[in-house]
This record gives sequence, structure tokens and C-alpha cells, in this order.
Amino acid sequence: MSDQQQSLARYGWLSIAAAVSTIALKSYAYWLTGSVGLLSDALESLINLVAAIIMLVVLTISARPPDDTHAYGHEKVEYFSSGAEGIMILLAAFSIGYAAWERLWNPVVLQQLDLGIAVSVFASLINLAVARILIGVGQRRQSITLEADGKHLMTDVWTTVGILVGIAIISVANRFEPSLAFAKELGLNGWEILDPIIAIGVALHIVWAGLQLIRRTVAGLLDAALSPEEIAEIVAVLEEYVAGDGIAYHALRTRYAGARRFMSVHVLVPGGWTVQQGHDLLETIEGKIKDKFDNIDIDTHLEPIEDVASWEH
Repeated sequence: MSDQQQSLARYGWLSIAAAVSTIALKSYAYWLTGSVGLLSDALESLINLVAAIIMLVVLTISARPPDDTHAYGHEKVEYFSSGAEGIMILLAAFSIGYAAWERLWNPVVLQQLDLGIAVSVFASLINLAVARILIGVGQRRQSITLEADGKHLMTDVWTTVGILVGIAIISVANRFEPSLAFAKELGLNGWEILDPIIAIGVALHIVWAGLQLIRRTVAGLLDAALSPEEIAEIVAVLEEYVAGDGIAYHALRTRYAGARRFMSVHVLVPGGWTVQQGHDLLETIEGKIKDKFDNIDIDTHLEPIEDVASWEH
């Protein structure tokens, strides 16, 4: 394994350690308070752990160089990670929603809210620190897996913030007279019902995150084109030569796999050019495009511009 692989693997272990720590802390906070909102937060951290383990395996496989049976590399394995994570997130959201729905009709008085909030805040700070590290490293090293895991952890942070705000409101409201009309019917301070409502909101938020991951996975597996911004950068390089050197191009195709980009294009030049002239032009074009991207494989096909068949793909 190369030094780069070992480095990225260490970040995978960091994500696993953070997930284990936050699961323990958030589960303890749920045990203290009985808040189904905090239970939903702990379940989402369990998803983070499974995702971190998958991420560690995927990072190791995707970093392998191309070989005889995988000439285009192993980067597509990253979509197994994002796909599995998306499915697990949807399952977790269903579990959270079911538990919250039950609690909505059978609310209970929450206990030791101050201590529970303190424990959850500490867990959220761990996620915040690790998320910022993973996003930063993922962007610098062009690792979509690391960046996605970091963004998922950041989503978890904001989820926790929303839950804690709701619990804090309950804690403060419980010190005053009931203000909800149905409080006496429930035999509780009516504010307790806010806890399962927040949990349902968290479940819906998690569903959105899971669907986004699955959408990205499907796009990658279907060889979706590069972003419009990236394609524009490629076209800008090609257009430099269309007017000045009397060349043309067509059949520009792009795709991505993980952090790796691929493109192919047909370049049409005057038929009287030597092979060396055509070769030098393609080398120049490829070099300028590679300068704009950290990781891109380029296939160019040289054809005579006068031949009608050159315009067919």
C-alpha cells in the first residue's frame, strides 16, 4: 500500500473512532433523558459507524492502480460506499419515524435534560471537528468518499443542534405553567409533545440526505458527464485552436468515477499536416486540459478535416 493510501486509511480510522465515541455519548444522553429525539440522533450515529467502516474498505480498494483486468482503475468502488450509506440512512429514518410516531401518541416526561444536553453537545463537537478534517482532506486529495463522509457528519451536527434546541425549549417551558390546551388531557406539560415532533422532522431530514446519496451513486454508476463548469473549462481549451489553427473537434464525451475524470474527443486537422504536427497539437491540448484538473484521463483521436468520414463517430 502506498503512503497516500495509508494516509487516507488513517482518516477512515479517525471517522470510525468518532462514530464509536458519539454513539456511546448519545446513547447515554438518551438513557438519561428518555428523549426520542436523542434516540434518533444516536441511531444516526450508528449509521455513521457503518458508513465509516465501509469507507475504510472502499478507500483501500479505490486507491489501487489500474491493472490488466481493471484498466480504468478501481475508483467506481466508491459508489458501493455511497449507495450502501444511502440505503442505511433511509432504514434509520424509518426506524426513527416509527419510534417518534409511537411517542407522539404516548408522550412521557423527559428527565435530567440539562445533563443530557451537555453530553450531546460534547458528542456534537467531536463530530464537528472530525467533519471539518474529512471535508478539508477530501477536497485537497480529490477523495469524494472522504468529502461525502465529512459532509454527512456535518449534517449530523446540524441534526443534533435542532434536537437540542427543541429539548432546551422543553426544559425551559417545563418551569412555567402549561400553555398548551391539551396538556391536562395528556396528564403532562403539553410541551413534551415537541420531542417526537422534532424526531419526525429529523427523520424527514435524514430521508432527504439518503436520497441525495443514492442519486449521486446512480449518476456515477451510469457514467454521468462532468459538471457543466468542468466541461466549459475543457471546451475553452479546445476553442483556443479552432479559430487560429484551422482545426475542429467533435464527439466530446466526459464521465467521472469517484475522484477520477475521463474524457475523449476527436480532433480534426488539415490533411496535409505531418503525423508529428498532429501529435504535437494533441500533446499541447492534453497538457492544457490536465493543468486544469488534478486527475483526468484523456483519449484524443486525430482525423483529417477534409474527410467527410472524419465527422462520423
